[in-house]
Amino acid sequence: MRVMGVDPGLTRCGLGAVEGRPGAPLRMVAVGVVRTPAEDDIGARLVAIEAEIERWLDEIKPDAVAVERVFAQHNLRTVMGTAQASAVAITCAARRGLPVALHTPSEVKAAITGNGNADKKQVGTMVTRVLRLDAMPKPADAADALALAICHVWRGGAQNRLAQALAGRGRPGAAVALQPGYRHPGAGR
Repeated sequence: MRVMGVDPGLTRCGLGAVEGRPGAPLRMVAVGVVRTPAEDDIGARLVAIEAEIERWLDEIKPDAVAVERVFAQHNLRTVMGTAQASAVAITCAARRGLPVALHTPSEVKAAITGNGNADKKQVGTMVTRVLRLDAMPKPADAADALALAICHVWRGGAQNRLAQALAGRGRPGAAVALQPGYRHPGAGR
């Protein structure tokens, strides 16, 4: 499985891609950051982010895209910029029919370090170890994007299999058999 991670932001949007499967060593495919000047018009900044994400999707050809879920912060301006960059990444992936997963920062930190409150240095250190890199990816946005991709490979595969099992892969009645205590409306007739 090849996953592209996106750590959304207007000034710095981290991008990273990994390849592998749960239980096996992962390999870094690419890592980078899209930078846009704060003084540029918001439209121009979003177009620049979109163009770079599209270029990455063309080159990386991921099976899925993992994006950091926007969470409430005290700075509304930062939240808005993050949400806008996130929407661009989601739209680019959806346009290609790629599955998109949203992971919270604490979920990613817990997956990578075992601690949902880990700091950026701890996340970067573990990304470096997991991917067997010579140096920690810089800036932190790049390491965070790789952490998102790693988290999705480790957790997303299991979540996708569970969702498919619960959905019964489109077979009527298959999903209800997996839900304890559920009584089908037509049962007992």
